[in-house]
Amino acid sequence: MNRKTIFEAGLFCLAALSAQVVLAENPPNVVLIFADDLGYGDLGCYGATKVQTPNIDKLASQGRRFTDAHSASAVCTPSRYGLLTGEYPFRAQGGKGIWGPCSHSQSLLIDADKLTLAQLFKNKGYATAAVGKWHLGFGTGKTDWNKPLRPGPLELGFDYYFGVPKVNSGFPYVYVENDAIVGYDPNDPLVFGKGITPSKTTTYPPEAGKKTANQFGGAKKAHAIYDDEKTGMLLTEKAVKWIEGNKEKPFFLYFPTTNIHHPFTPAPQFKGTSQAGLYGDFIHEFDWMVGELMKCLEENGLTENTLVIVTSDNGGMFNTGGQDAFAAGHRQNGELLGFKFGVWEGGQRVPFIATWPGNIQPNTVSGQLISGVDMLATFAAITGQTVEKKQLADSINVLPALVGDPAAPLRDTLVLCPFRRTHLSIRKGKWIYIPGQGSGGFKGAPGTHAAGGPACVSFVGNVNSDIEGGKIKTGAPPAQLYDIEADVNQTTNLYNQYPEVVQEMQALLKSHEPAKPPASERTSQKKKKSR
Repeated sequence: MNRKTIFEAGLFCLAALSAQVVLAENPPNVVLIFADDLGYGDLGCYGATKVQTPNIDKLASQGRRFTDAHSASAVCTPSRYGLLTGEYPFRAQGGKGIWGPCSHSQSLLIDADKLTLAQLFKNKGYATAAVGKWHLGFGTGKTDWNKPLRPGPLELGFDYYFGVPKVNSGFPYVYVENDAIVGYDPNDPLVFGKGITPSKTTTYPPEAGKKTANQFGGAKKAHAIYDDEKTGMLLTEKAVKWIEGNKEKPFFLYFPTTNIHHPFTPAPQFKGTSQAGLYGDFIHEFDWMVGELMKCLEENGLTENTLVIVTSDNGGMFNTGGQDAFAAGHRQNGELLGFKFGVWEGGQRVPFIATWPGNIQPNTVSGQLISGVDMLATFAAITGQTVEKKQLADSINVLPALVGDPAAPLRDTLVLCPFRRTHLSIRKGKWIYIPGQGSGGFKGAPGTHAAGGPACVSFVGNVNSDIEGGKIKTGAPPAQLYDIEADVNQTTNLYNQYPEVVQEMQALLKSHEPAKPPASERTSQKKKKSR
């Protein structure tokens, strides 16, 4: 490094430190783009060659790309819980935890008294909005879709909500704005139950991926408004319009897209534009969506004082579209082991790109360990707020990793949450400990929708010392230990080689597990279940 480069780097570090001092006086806008099932290998700036992501790649060149970022869970609903609350999802619901996708009747999973990202910003005078996939439930008890959907996003600090209430592959196939179904007619309510005739919804060929048949009748107008192929563009339009209407004050936009979750239903103009089938085309639409938000910021003079983050709720899923993309030469999670739902790196190591002119150095890469749960503490620091330790939960301030280059790790321990609670795992420094065999995710063979596990590891050509011919070897260790610094692709299980490390990691994992509720409370819970 020459003297000029050293001098420029020094100036930038000084500028970054100065920026932290004045943040509270001139708080930035924040746009958090949260993709669905976008894998570590799904972007050009992370090595993809069969898809082109020029808008996101441009953001990476203008800001910082993280190589050791993780979602709060390897599953959609718990990952969103962790992102918005700063709390590991295994602690939710009094220690019961959130492990899988929530159902169509799920009540709101986040306690309205818990601090969320939206409420944090709202406390600082920000305008706040969530536009996109919610998937965290509505109401109390079983959701009544014919009443105001409250409590919901509005009770958690969002001034405005528009989007898909659950997931684009699951009913009811309607849009929600604030607390009501778009196009709702009280004379034609949503009906759920045996014997009803389901309302028609848009359908697509098998190669688009699995979509659960609608089980709701009625609400014909609302169902007619919902269109999978128009959803990405509609969400983008709503987000742009909201930014333009709230640009006179600091704002926080949470933009959780339905792209690139199955079914893969890009708008017609994106079909056939990639070399990875509909899966890749859906990524192309997502990249366009990011580009439209950036264009909106630029046209409204907001770019310079806006922090933009692009990341994902979990790794890529090896479903029909993922398998078609692989056959075309695309590796959705790069060379990482595993897929969505599982605790291996492919299930929860995700892209994370941040840009913030004048604060984040352009075209830089960070290897700092960070998690989705860290956004709460980080945004608190950015907005100059002090938050009680209880409300911060498991969140760590990683602002120094955004605007600087810390010599030491900001976070050296991270709990990894997969689909199955049996595989709740832990990372400390270079070590990852998994208390069982396999990934704790899907186990289906290639050719099925719920593909994953050892069978798919062998199918895609990954190597793991416990796996042979798509199965766990006879005599394989009962648990797993990996040196993630030396072996990021988790090829070699070191469980038998380092028994002292295993013992230490077991104790560390146990120390993070939630305490059981008192006996009186457990008895009360049993009585409630029996009613």
